[in-house]
Formats: sequence, C-alpha cells, structure tokens
Amino acid sequence: MPLLKNSTRSFLSEARKTQNYSFFDFLHGLFYMIFPYLYIGNAMGVRNPAKIFQWVTRQGRKAFPVSRSLEKGNPNAIRFADTYHGKVVLLETATKLVTINQEITYSYPEHVIPYKLARDIILHNSDHIVALDCPCRVNRENPCKPLDVCLIIGEPFASMVIEHNPRHARWINSQEAINILKAEEDRGHVHHAFFKQATLNRFYAICNCCSCCCGAMEAHLHGNPMLASSGYISKIDVTRCQGCGTCETVCQFHAIKVVNDVAFVDEAACMGCGVCASHCPNEAVELVLASQRGMPMEIP
Repeated sequence: MPLLKNSTRSFLSEARKTQNYSFFDFLHGLFYMIFPYLYIGNAMGVRNPAKIFQWVTRQGRKAFPVSRSLEKGNPNAIRFADTYHGKVVLLETATKLVTINQEITYSYPEHVIPYKLARDIILHNSDHIVALDCPCRVNRENPCKPLDVCLIIGEPFASMVIEHNPRHARWINSQEAINILKAEEDRGHVHHAFFKQATLNRFYAICNCCSCCCGAMEAHLHGNPMLASSGYISKIDVTRCQGCGTCETVCQFHAIKVVNDVAFVDEAACMGCGVCASHCPNEAVELVLASQRGMPMEIP
C-alpha cells in the first residue's frame, strides 16, 4: 500500500513546479486539504487546536506577521489576509468558473485581486468538480443547510478533497455545480472565489457564503480584510423602491438599511455581490462599476 495517496503525490508534483513555494507552504497546504474541518474549526476558534495545528500556526505567524504597527511601518509586509482570501463574484462569473472545460493559466493584477500573494487561476482538469460539505457550516452548532455547497474545482485539489474526506465530498458535473450556485443565490448567499497561498498560490474553490456561518465573512466584518469587492456597488432607484426591506434582509454585509420607506446603501460596506439586485421584487437595485473598489474578476 503506497504511503501517499495519488492525489497527494500530484499535489507534491505541482508544489515542486510552483515558484516561491516553500516546504512549509507544502506542509501547510497538505494539512489544509487533508483536514479541512479541523483546520477551519481551529481557525474559527470552535475546536481545541491539535499540536500539529499549533505548530503550523506558529510557523505561519513567523512567516507572515500581522502586527498593525509592522504593517503601517512596512508597506510590503504580508498580512494573513494576503495569504488566504476570497474575491466576491457574481453568479455569472461563478457559473463560468464551473463550465470552463479547458486548461487555464492566468495571473490577476492587484487592482482585481488586491493581495500580494495567491492571485493565479491555474486550472488542470477543470471539469473535475467536487461538492464538499462546507467546513464553516459543519463547525457551527446550528448551521445553514444544505451543507454540501463548497465547490472544489480542478486538480490536484478535487481529488485530494475526495480521497481524504470521502464522507463529506462527492463528484459532481458542471450542471450540478450550476444548480448549487443558483440555489445558494436564491437563499441569499454570496459567491466567493477563494485563493490561498498554501494551495499552490492559486484559486481552488468557490464557496457560497452566509454571514452567520462563514469564518471568512465573520473575520471580514470584524476588520480583517479577507474578502475583496466584486468591483461593483449597489445603487437604489428611489423611483422604483417601495421600502419592502427585502434587500436589507438578504444583504450578508449589512450594507443596506430602509429608512422612511426607502432603501439606502452604505457604499463603504457594500461588496457588490448582487444578491440584493437578484432578490428585489421591484427591480429597484442595480449594480454599477466602482473602480475605486477594484475591478471585476473576468474569466480569461
């Protein structure tokens, strides 16, 4: 019986080809992909950290200090948010990511993905898609349902997740992935394309997130900038708005309030996810480009 599973060997092979990817990065990525529930649970503070996770965390803190004074004094300092982050994407973009069906190698500039690390989309076997039970939801006491809404895309990531977590993952095709995306949109949840330095400095998943369960959204709403705006903001057409409050209810970023029967958008808080627009019964919300918040992620 081989010591390493086939997917782990593939991950190691890809790691050797990845520039500026250290042995620590490899161990970090391996632990993350093999034990996502332990990793995310520890990061969210809902599990007691295992000794190996404590070691990984210590090494990570040494490599990526997050002191505010250090960040202010050194504009090139790497924050944790630079190593693990999500880009808010609209349903249309998320759908394209699960229907590419070709090899892609592309690096986004910082005005699209505003982080110093992990800005690449390198898709091998892009039709290999796994629906994974969301580690954030699994670690919550009363999670949103269904659980299997994290989409792991391409190799070696899809095979790693399903080989090491078969009870929590299943192979799906592109149409099933689209169905999951649409159903999550209907529930008012936000699509994030996730990038991670430990996962070979690149994109590996689309998560469909709610503020009540998602660890990244929780961190972002508490001042840790782990998420990047879609590049859009919501605008209210006051001539159409009837103050029904639907947009306020579905906004995961708490960026919309109804005052005197009219909805108002807090542009600083709005991440341009588009959920309010897709749910407005009066078509009173539209998305407009907001270049000051970055540019949308277009699929090459």
